[in-house]
Amino acid sequence: MVPAQAEAGAPPGTGTWPEDEEPAPLAPRARMLPALGAVYRAQLSRARVARIPLLFVATFQSVGIMIMMRGVVDGGTEARSVVSGASVLVVAFVALNLLAQYFGRLRADGGLDHYATLPVPPAAVVLGAAAAYASFTVPGALVTALAGGLLFQLPMAHLWVLAAVVPLSGAALSGLGAALGLLAPRQEIATLCGQLGMSAALLLGVLPPGGLPTMVGYARDLLPSTYGVEALTRSFAAHPDWLMIGADLGVCAVVGVLSLTVATWAYRRAAVR
Repeated sequence: MVPAQAEAGAPPGTGTWPEDEEPAPLAPRARMLPALGAVYRAQLSRARVARIPLLFVATFQSVGIMIMMRGVVDGGTEARSVVSGASVLVVAFVALNLLAQYFGRLRADGGLDHYATLPVPPAAVVLGAAAAYASFTVPGALVTALAGGLLFQLPMAHLWVLAAVVPLSGAALSGLGAALGLLAPRQEIATLCGQLGMSAALLLGVLPPGGLPTMVGYARDLLPSTYGVEALTRSFAAHPDWLMIGADLGVCAVVGVLSLTVATWAYRRAAVR
C-alpha cells in the first residue's frame, strides 16, 4: 500500500509511515519540591504499616533502658543525659538502622533501577525517603522524653526543644543511614552497618559522658546524634543555656546537610552501575 503523499507525487521522506514521523518529546524533568513531596508521600504510605510495629519496639526499648538506668542514676545532669540519649535513640533506630537496611535492600533487589527511570532529581529520592523514615520517630521520641521526664522528675517546661532536635538529628542520621546502605557492597553489610550505628548511638548517647574514657569521648563527639542529645540535655535544666543549645542544633543542621549530600552522591553512584 502506498501513502497518499507518494501517490500525489510528494517528495521522498514525507510519507505517513511511523518511521518517518518525528519522535515525541520527552516529558520535562520534575522540579525538586514537587518531586520531593511525591516521593515523601509514596514512602510514607508504603512504610506506614510495616514501620509502626518497629517504632513501638524502638520506643519500648528506649523506655526500658531508662528504667534500668533509674537504678544507677538518681538525678541531675546524668539523668538528663540518659533521658535525652534514650529519646534520640528512637531516631537512630529508625532513621539510621532501618534506612540503611532499606537502601541496602533496594540496591540489592534492583529497586534503584526503578527510581532511575523516573524524571525526578536524585536528591528528591534520598530526601523523600529520609524524611519519611524520620517522620516515624516523632511519636516515639516524644513518648520517651515524657516518660523519662516523669521517671527522673525532670523539669519539662522547655521540652518543645524536642521539635527541633528530632528533625535535625533525624536529617543527620538519615543521611548517614542512606549513605551506609548505598555504599555497602552487599545487603548484609548494609544491615550490619546500620546495627553498629544504632549500637554506637545507644552506648555513646545514653551513657552519661562524665564517666566515659577519653578516647570514647572523642568517638562520641564524632557521632552526629551527640549534638542533638546535648541540646535536649541542656533544655531539661532549670535555666537552659540557649546559646549552647543553638550551637548544638547548628552542628546537627550542618552535619545533616553534609550527610544528605553524601547520600545523594552515593545514590547517583549506585544508580549508574
